[in-house]
Amino acid sequence: MTEEISAELAIERLLGVLDLEEIDVNIYRGQNEPDRPGRLFGGQVAAQSLAAAGRTVENVPAHSLHGYFLRPGDPDVPVVYSVDRIRDGRSFTTRRVVAQQHGKAIFNMAVSYHAAEHGYSHQFPMPEVPDPENLMGRAEYAEKYSDRIPKEFLGWAQRRGPIDTRYGRAPSFVPSEPQEGPGVVWLRAAAALPEDPMLHQCVLTYATDISLIDSIVQPHGRMGAFGPLMTASLDHAVWFHKPVLADEWLLYYQDSPSAFGARGLARGTIYTQRGELVASTAQEALIRPATAAEDRSE
Repeated sequence: MTEEISAELAIERLLGVLDLEEIDVNIYRGQNEPDRPGRLFGGQVAAQSLAAAGRTVENVPAHSLHGYFLRPGDPDVPVVYSVDRIRDGRSFTTRRVVAQQHGKAIFNMAVSYHAAEHGYSHQFPMPEVPDPENLMGRAEYAEKYSDRIPKEFLGWAQRRGPIDTRYGRAPSFVPSEPQEGPGVVWLRAAAALPEDPMLHQCVLTYATDISLIDSIVQPHGRMGAFGPLMTASLDHAVWFHKPVLADEWLLYYQDSPSAFGARGLARGTIYTQRGELVASTAQEALIRPATAAEDRSE
């Protein structure tokens, strides 16, 4: 039976996951989200890495992060984060974070911080897309297509999560035919967040990993010409162009310029409802046919 929780409780749980325990100088421990299917969610590990790095920087916002997923994360074991204070400059500050479980690195990230400056400004215009109120959310898709969603994902899809998402087309957890064109997702924190700029960046980092891989999968369909797909994020990058409020509606506009050799690339641009471009993302993912994945596991 699916647990019914409020939006406020969903956000409280996420904030608890981001509230890392300091266990030594520059070393932090993070707990995992409960009740997620399969391996650790990459967005959680990336957001916790950013939270760990932010503990060592004062009053300077992150402007970019670049991370690599090295091993699948174990959802039953806390993650330990080690922060290397590479550089503290007048304009830019740099941190390196390594996430570990069972004594092995599962993720590493470089984060760069930039003190505010005046400068030139331009941006791509916001695409014309449907408003979030006119699109279906994750739970609505789960209800409508419950007979098509694999059982291991159905309970998760039905459960309220910390991020409210509205999809321009069926997300990839709903098996469907190939779909062309850019991906449209509106997202926001499910409830109000504290007024902490770093926390808003961490929550947005968490959210950017929710749907980006869909834009790589959907041109082929989850049941592609080579059979079912096994997917995994390989890396993840976020550029923060402007201050962001993660508890207001944000348009996550996505595309995939290339896929080849069991890898695909996805890109995303994130706009406020007022049309301001506040962040950009990129991710490469493994999209290996399941039969090939089984061969490699033997």
